[in-house]
Amino acid sequence: MKMHRVLSALAVVAALLIVAPAEAATVKVKVNGDPITDVQISQRAALMKLEGKSSQQAATDELVNEALELQEAKRLGLTVTDAEVDDAVQQLATQLKVSLTNLNKVLTDHGVGMQTLRDRMKANIAWNKVTAGVINQRVQISDADIDKAAKAKLTAANSFDYILKEILFLTPDGKNAAGRTAQANQYRKSFKGCDSAVQLSLSYTDAAVHDIGRRNANQMPPPIADELSKLNVGGITKPRVVQGGVSMLAICSKEASQDTTYIADNLRQTAGNGALKTEADKYLAGLKAKAQIIGG
Repeated sequence: MKMHRVLSALAVVAALLIVAPAEAATVKVKVNGDPITDVQISQRAALMKLEGKSSQQAATDELVNEALELQEAKRLGLTVTDAEVDDAVQQLATQLKVSLTNLNKVLTDHGVGMQTLRDRMKANIAWNKVTAGVINQRVQISDADIDKAAKAKLTAANSFDYILKEILFLTPDGKNAAGRTAQANQYRKSFKGCDSAVQLSLSYTDAAVHDIGRRNANQMPPPIADELSKLNVGGITKPRVVQGGVSMLAICSKEASQDTTYIADNLRQTAGNGALKTEADKYLAGLKAKAQIIGG
């Protein structure tokens, strides 16, 4: 289960929050005896404001949920180490393409202490462990239903197996995509089939031919699968700008296929994630129903 409630869009923020002078923390909520203070709520609300969803009540609710999650993890003997939290914060910084120093600066500039983020990360990790160890066992996906749904998704575009070659006009510096696209179109007009693909590429500078091998249409993005379905053996797709160059796919072999393996795998993952979240929400709701929550 992917980490939920992660910090998003730190790079896009509104006006700076004004940090109030330090005051003694006051307990506002108790969750099975564990206190949540007004300082924690204020800090969490500031963190959530960076995500565009701040409110005191939303912050309080999130902290109550996290208290329950941490308590349940402790009851099950599941622990979260400082190293795990360190790794999670580093992963977040990497995703946001900032250094840890800059991440900390963004937080503090907006009235949020790094500990507030670490507290959220710790609860997320703990709940992920509860999910993996307990909740995941409650999720059941019907293979028969998945297979039926997969067969229903077979179309004229995704009912083929191919053997493909990629012709790539390189753009090492990431520039001149337009010029390379023009050359790729010239190549495409002269293309006579896979057997001569390499020889034809020698007429161009920095053009490479790669054997992709066998691919089912469902392994490719729908626009590409749709284009390939309309071509015969020996056909070649229109140039597409990709990372590192301009790419075309040539069809060396094309066979009709009713293979739903890849469709079923994607459906199973989507259904599994949805069912797991539903079950996790029910589990947390059950914990909250039995908990003694004072305040909030």
